[in-house]
Amino acid sequence: MNSCTEVREQLSMLLYGELSFDEEGKVEEHLETCADCRAALEREQQLHAAFDRVEIQPSPSLLRECRTTLAESIALQSGPPVPREGLWDKFVSFLTGPSTGAWLRPAGAMTLLALGFFGAKLTPFLSNGTPAVGVMGMADATSAKVRNVETSPDGRILIVLDETRQKTVSGNLADSNIRAMLMAAARQSDDPGVRAQTVQFLTTAEAGSDTSSLEVRDVFISALRDKNAGVRLKAMNGLKTFEKDPAVRSALASVLLTDENPGVRTQAIDLLTESIGPTVDPEIVGKLQELMVKENNPYVRDRCQSVLASWNASSEIY
Repeated sequence: MNSCTEVREQLSMLLYGELSFDEEGKVEEHLETCADCRAALEREQQLHAAFDRVEIQPSPSLLRECRTTLAESIALQSGPPVPREGLWDKFVSFLTGPSTGAWLRPAGAMTLLALGFFGAKLTPFLSNGTPAVGVMGMADATSAKVRNVETSPDGRILIVLDETRQKTVSGNLADSNIRAMLMAAARQSDDPGVRAQTVQFLTTAEAGSDTSSLEVRDVFISALRDKNAGVRLKAMNGLKTFEKDPAVRSALASVLLTDENPGVRTQAIDLLTESIGPTVDPEIVGKLQELMVKENNPYVRDRCQSVLASWNASSEIY
């Protein structure tokens, strides 16, 4: 998607979160290299914010009329409830009802008591609710397949796991199990949206942490090889915390020469050069000169040439 017209037609859908992740990746790729479309996006955001500030309240009379109509419709469509006796009711009646012999009723009551006791013991394992992460072992957390990752209104991370049936676990970014599942999802999920969202959460966790995690760094480096450009761009943002790390710089140098996405290559140039400022790094100079030999994208070439010129380095390899 290279046409500014196409991108601007997608901006509203982007802000509403209605684009597929492949479409979103293409739009973000274009925005990385087009200042006019970024300005159009800002105007679109301002327009949406203005719409959000407008609150329409229906009149009390309209609300009352709608409620009355709804109540009348329900009354017409539903007759009086007919009590139905389920299997459990029949079972209880069999154990304790009038048809049961007097000498069997105490035994029936004890049977119900025992069922209640064992049922309470088994409920945590059979519940389909939202158990705390603490009941899961670390091996379970990292081997489970993550289906979706999102935030709850109170700021906790909600992770939907695919097991025999889906189960949601919750916790915050300081929880080691939550972080372990996020790192596993970034590597293993089949859904590029889940991978992108997971990398974003891990980036937020690192930004708010006093110490950097080498495990998270390795997740970001691994995400640089993700087949989805949107995931790779988010991994670039995460690596800003580690931009002086030798392993990260080596991975970025590889991206610079091999990644097919010009937006990702541009981000790699920025990360490799911003951390060292005006200092000339001979190794990076060599990589940039090597890139100039094969680079066809004019924006990436201009960015690369600008950095080399700021270091008084030639754009050619001798």
